[in-house]
Amino acid sequence: MARKNNIGRRPTGTPSKGRAANTNTGIGGESDGDDTLVDFVEVRDQGLDFFERNRKPIIIAVVALIAIVAGALLYQTFIAAPAERNAAEQMQQAQFQFDQDSFSLALTNPGQGYPGFLDIADEYSGTKAGNLANYYAAVSYLNLGKYEAAMDYLQDFDAEGELLPAMKAGVMGDLHSELGDFSAAIDSYREAVDEAGNNYVTGGYYLNKLGLLLRKEGRTEEALAAFRRLKADYSASAEAAQADKYITALESK
Repeated sequence: MARKNNIGRRPTGTPSKGRAANTNTGIGGESDGDDTLVDFVEVRDQGLDFFERNRKPIIIAVVALIAIVAGALLYQTFIAAPAERNAAEQMQQAQFQFDQDSFSLALTNPGQGYPGFLDIADEYSGTKAGNLANYYAAVSYLNLGKYEAAMDYLQDFDAEGELLPAMKAGVMGDLHSELGDFSAAIDSYREAVDEAGNNYVTGGYYLNKLGLLLRKEGRTEEALAAFRRLKADYSASAEAAQADKYITALESK
């Protein structure tokens, strides 16, 4: 009976492949290629041995990962996405009342059986529309003179993207100003301008508010700097048209 060859070794008497006759050999005449092949086999066998010894926890981990991914996909498809659509649809009537400056109705009873911003923020808190309802509620309460309530909802609003962080900081400035905390209001308006970046609409709007509040507080040099920046950096904004008037008045002091 022919002897079974060891794994990874050439049968006796067969030539090596891909190596010249003068290839260097290792100890005992064994070629470097054979050493490399043996090393590869040993690594492979070690890996197989590790898998065999840890088969159960590895399989459990793989199954758990598959379950997590599948669960996330199912949640997004059948729960999260429909909830987003439903929340957006439910908020349309409240947004309509908000646009009409009917802030009380927008908050609690926008009509036609639709919920107001307060109910939407509560019932759809995990959706983008529910989050945005916090902002609308804050602005509505601000316009109604209920500043503490406005502050609560604004703090619950998670502002993301390019526009919303500036708007949140700006409304925060308005609230601090109405509550008499002018130092905090100035800081919030500065943050709003920084968040606005190159957006001349929001940037110009809040930079003008910053300049006016600094002027009111007697901080002349800072107010001048604000209006000069308004004229230079946000010249396309509606507020920039009034910048020269304030600059002249401040420089004459």
